[in-house]
Amino acid sequence: MHYQLYYWPFIQGRGEYVRLALEDAEANYTDVARGKGGTGAMMKLMEGHKGTPPFAPPFLTSGKLVIGQTANILLYLGARHGLAPKAEAGKLWVHQLQLTVADFVLEIHDTHHPLGPSLYYEDQKAPAKKRTEEFWKSRVPKYLGYFEDLVKDNGGAFVTGRRATYADLSLFQIVEGLRYAFPQRMAAFEKQVPRVVALHDRVAERPNIKAYLASKRRIPFNEDGIFRRYKALDL
Repeated sequence: MHYQLYYWPFIQGRGEYVRLALEDAEANYTDVARGKGGTGAMMKLMEGHKGTPPFAPPFLTSGKLVIGQTANILLYLGARHGLAPKAEAGKLWVHQLQLTVADFVLEIHDTHHPLGPSLYYEDQKAPAKKRTEEFWKSRVPKYLGYFEDLVKDNGGAFVTGRRATYADLSLFQIVEGLRYAFPQRMAAFEKQVPRVVALHDRVAERPNIKAYLASKRRIPFNEDGIFRRYKALDL
């Protein structure tokens, strides 16, 4: 099966969670908007699709299927490429974990845009500083502490046990992103979640992920994505 991934071509964003799964699975896919057609091809499909139009990127086409929302795409790919358990209960559990990751991603975005995405960061610096303080005081320990406990309780190398799932790939991205956006805060916090950090390191050494991270296909972090580095927020 050849997949077509539609997402913004200059940021990692929410599409990166899908890219990581596709790369780990060695799936045959095209990152459409990074090709000759650019974002025009993506917008054309969004605006012209009459069956199940996606609300926003990322979305994935697989044959006649058009699948939107990051967690929904990963639910589909996980079952097809060994990145989720085969049993229904296991599939739903990993999907639930991914939805929790999605909640966390939104809170990460809101550290620099607490008043909404229509305003520039420069227009909301004071609220961003206040939100970031609360984020590191209570939200990061809550979310990463939850995943730390899961790894501990399951007694395995990954969140659900001994086998990696797409939720583990997404946790890798969370750690990478927080290290980029908040290098000082994250360095100080990591000692509280050693199992999550070790999980990150194991994912980074997976052969296909390691090759992807070293390739030009991996878009660098930048200040247009979800994880943005602002010195004033990392004090």
